[in-house]
Amino acid sequence: MTTFQTISPIDGSVYAERALASAAAIDAALTAANNSQRSWRKSSMAERSSLCQGVVEYLVNHAQEIGEELTWQMGRPLRYTPFEIRKGLRERAEYMISIAQESLADVKVAEIEGFDRFIRREPLGTVLVLAPWNYPFLTAVNAIIPAIMAGNAVILKHAQQTPLVAERFAAAFEAAGAPAGLFQYLHVSHEQVADIIADNRIDFVAFTGSVEGGHAVQQALSRRFIIAGLELGGKDPAYVRADADLDFAVENLVDGAFFNSGQSCCGIERIYVHESIFEAFVEGFVALTKQYVLGNPLDAETTLGPMVRTSAAAFAQAQIDEAVAQGATAHIDPALFPAHAAGTPYMAPQVLTGVTHAMAVMSEETFGPVVGIMSVKDDEEAVRLMNDSRYGLTASIWSTDADAALSLGDQIETGTVFLNRCDYLDPALAWTGVKDSGRGCTLSRVGYEALTRPKSFHFRR
Repeated sequence: MTTFQTISPIDGSVYAERALASAAAIDAALTAANNSQRSWRKSSMAERSSLCQGVVEYLVNHAQEIGEELTWQMGRPLRYTPFEIRKGLRERAEYMISIAQESLADVKVAEIEGFDRFIRREPLGTVLVLAPWNYPFLTAVNAIIPAIMAGNAVILKHAQQTPLVAERFAAAFEAAGAPAGLFQYLHVSHEQVADIIADNRIDFVAFTGSVEGGHAVQQALSRRFIIAGLELGGKDPAYVRADADLDFAVENLVDGAFFNSGQSCCGIERIYVHESIFEAFVEGFVALTKQYVLGNPLDAETTLGPMVRTSAAAFAQAQIDEAVAQGATAHIDPALFPAHAAGTPYMAPQVLTGVTHAMAVMSEETFGPVVGIMSVKDDEEAVRLMNDSRYGLTASIWSTDADAALSLGDQIETGTVFLNRCDYLDPALAWTGVKDSGRGCTLSRVGYEALTRPKSFHFRR
């Protein structure tokens, strides 16, 4: 029996140890999912809604204890983790439940005398959800609830850093009365995932993770004619125009850069500020950053927890060191954060100026509490720099001129354009990326399209 361990970033202890599923267990799970889905696809929308609402209710009712588990697994401060369920998960799940009937209804076409014609959306079958550790409930719920509402079965494989999340989802489905086999989880290795994807009993893959992981999923699918939704990395930019509400922009961009220790695919990693307000913006941004409290995420006063692992902190620090060696200025003295310690996951936030796109910190995903800020002379330069990236997940504009922001938004190569907000998923809008940020869509009514296949009915009366 092969096992894996979840090492807590809080203190380096083994928080959980689990066995990898055997080949027989994987085969049984795939068969059970297929069998259950054949019945579930015939269920009414009311039955599906009742089940999914029950899942949400279970998770929300257990949010505090689940939040503590999550803090131990990935390090986010306990003052925040329960809200991933109480607010984010609940909002997304309930919205997707509420729009399912309309989104999945038959598509009517123009009437022709003597004929009945319409398009029906059929479930795909079994959906494999591959979810990451950084927002483990939010990223998973984006696919799980819509897949079940559309009449599919789901198998969840969660990151080995957060295995208890998969088990909590399973407990929620059991408590809500899900049919046996409809929702299951598997603790498996990357090699086992590739074999599962290649199995004909899997009909769709919903993956959230790194660009390298996305390539691995595509490789595993190379001999099959099914689709994978890929939500990958980001190097999300913000542009602060001269007419922006400066204090408001500073407050929200600091949070957008450093919440979850910067470990967010849509977190702010690079900021472009109009030259007329650049110095004032940097001054305010640095001052507010210094107010974070880095420490044990179980402590009530902690607002910045450890990164997920020591290697992640070392990676981010290497980008800082490289930038400084190439002429960048680091504005935060790590000594201001007593918990900061090299060789541990505890890393102080950092703000860099004097950066250029020749530096990795402005071109490659950092996924840590680090942000680079550049001065720009006008909108044209800002758009050029925002688009100078292999990523395109979100971009935010900070301005009091909505018409100008709309014009700029049309020019920015990204999946979502924000005005005066960032680092947020509105479930009514399509969540998607361009370039190396992935392909496909979750959330909104558009998100249901990937989880179903169209079937045309053409009847002569």
